[in-house]
Amino acid sequence: MLSQKLFDEISAKISETIAASPARDIEKNMRAMMAATFTKMDLVTREEFDVQQEVLTRTREKLAALEARLAHVESVLFPEAGQQNVEEEASQGHS
Repeated sequence: MLSQKLFDEISAKISETIAASPARDIEKNMRAMMAATFTKMDLVTREEFDVQQEVLTRTREKLAALEARLAHVESVLFPEAGQQNVEEEASQGHS
């Protein structure tokens, strides 16, 4: 969910705009409508996003390490196949 601080800031701005007017009911309705909209949007906090981004970064690093290990094992077990792959990649412009 969106942080309570942002929700309170928006609410305060609305309150300032319509303070001392008979539009108090509009503010309550607006607040309820905004809360419902934010709930439907299924938002995540910045902290949750940052944690998932770190997990993804570590996962990519592990994948790269495993790919390198696999390439090394394949080159040891199948040296002639490894040379063929190197030549094929060179002819296709891969590095």
